[in-house]
Amino acid sequence: METNFFGPLAATRAFAPVIEGNGGGAVLNVLSALSWFHPAGLGSYAASKAAAWALSDATREELAPRGITVSALHIGYMDTDMAAGVPADQKVAVADVAAQALDGIEASLPEILADEASRYVKQSLSAALQPTAG
Repeated sequence: METNFFGPLAATRAFAPVIEGNGGGAVLNVLSALSWFHPAGLGSYAASKAAAWALSDATREELAPRGITVSALHIGYMDTDMAAGVPADQKVAVADVAAQALDGIEASLPEILADEASRYVKQSLSAALQPTAG
């Protein structure tokens, strides 16, 4: 929680007055497809990313009147230590993530889905969580 929730919260609180004083701007919170699902063994990480997703939504509403947009960047797999065991063809290139983030900020998008994995997971949110009785 310290890194994935309280860090972005503290940074946003610290820089919002500066961004506002400069005439507005943007905040980008880097999240994960794990904001939306919680696989075994990654529950704490996923919960911290879900909290950061909620923080992004809340601060977006709070900061909009001050001329500040807040975007949440969701990524499935990228070349990080955490994804070391993931095949390279399942990872999005860091340069592509950066380009998508900048494009999303420029377009004032509330959410930026940086790869196929994050798009798939986001689309799956409307599916039933568990099988239901007929």
